[in-house]
Amino acid sequence: MLIARSTQEAHLYMDLHPCVCGAPMAEWQHRLDDRAGVLVSVYEGVCPQCGRTRLFEFLVSGDRPSAQSAFGGPDASRIIDPGEFLWASDRVSTASGLQLLHLPLAEQSEVRPATAYAIAALEEVAKFLPEGADEIPADRFTSELGRDVYTKDPTRFTREDIGAALELKRRILAGIDRLSPPQD
Repeated sequence: MLIARSTQEAHLYMDLHPCVCGAPMAEWQHRLDDRAGVLVSVYEGVCPQCGRTRLFEFLVSGDRPSAQSAFGGPDASRIIDPGEFLWASDRVSTASGLQLLHLPLAEQSEVRPATAYAIAALEEVAKFLPEGADEIPADRFTSELGRDVYTKDPTRFTREDIGAALELKRRILAGIDRLSPPQD
């Protein structure tokens, strides 16, 4: 059974696994099941395109993410690989970056949640770096998407590149907070 460290990790996993027809799910029905003392998070839905019933079940990990992490505790994910996390970070960063270019300074705080999400996804990539290693080993990329992202540019998975990307994204977030403070 899949082990999710957080609701956010479960949702990203489901986003990364669209229906066989290619459609992403628009809505999930969620419930928690107690199976012999084990808590299972169950997501069910009907594909809006082809009508197939979809089901995902995640063992709810006892490791709760800290307030600073959207996806999980200090250990690397067991269900999403570093290439998938980088892909998610890039996708959200590109979309939020385009929004920032077109929003007045006073409204840029609207992009803050997406920017924080992109940072959290990139922080997950860093968790795949072995202690003392300069890069993530190729065998950590277990999905087709993850291997594709890795193959296109393995240098993006070095400690130096991950650190530089995190620093840049954190500066962007600090700029958003400075120029467009969150509204209470």
